[in-house]
Amino acid sequence: MNKKIELQELGLKDFKDTWEYQEVLFKGILDTKIKNRREDANLDTSNYFLFVEHPHVYTLGKSGDISNLLLDEEQLKQKGATFYKINRGGDITYHGPGQIVGYPILDLDNFFTDIHKYLRFLEEMVILTLAEYGVTGVRSDGETGVWLDVGTPFARKICALGVRASRWVTMHGFAFNVNADLGYFDNIIPCGINDKAVTSLNVELGVEKVNVEEVKEKLLKHFIKLFEAEMIYQKTEV
Repeated sequence: MNKKIELQELGLKDFKDTWEYQEVLFKGILDTKIKNRREDANLDTSNYFLFVEHPHVYTLGKSGDISNLLLDEEQLKQKGATFYKINRGGDITYHGPGQIVGYPILDLDNFFTDIHKYLRFLEEMVILTLAEYGVTGVRSDGETGVWLDVGTPFARKICALGVRASRWVTMHGFAFNVNADLGYFDNIIPCGINDKAVTSLNVELGVEKVNVEEVKEKLLKHFIKLFEAEMIYQKTEV
């Protein structure tokens, strides 16, 4: 059982390139698991945590509705944005500069085999981080992610989650609005939910910009504690 997780900082990177890279890491873990099962090889499976920031992009999950994208191809170009249908759960979401995107690619056999618990731990990581800034993040029944003021007319989402898992190996992850341009959310019905707004940490704090590296440190601190993991730090250019 390997609880070590390799942290990779990918910087600003195209969504499609990052998705393909995730697939390589994901397949590598699966291949090791298959070898262990077939050959009783008893090899450790790897775990990764990717931090990345994407240029403007909209992604639609496999259960999503394309009508939740409110732009046509030409309008996407005008916005400087791209669009992809991808193999995670959930509906449509936006990624862009000022947003912390995290992709944990884990073999949950190393931690616990419970996808529901996995999602709740990712939410808890963000909720605990928000609390350090004096912001109360909560869950919304039936709606994955982290929200503010649920149950009021001012309910708004600050972090979206969407994951894929196969043989207990995960990919995709979370998108936490820290200094996000919220105008880009006007071009979609985020996660297919049209009666709640979207927000960003800098807006909630009433500041122009929040220190992203500081937020990442807090997220990792809580992630490590929740998953009882050891993080191995590696600056990576992929």
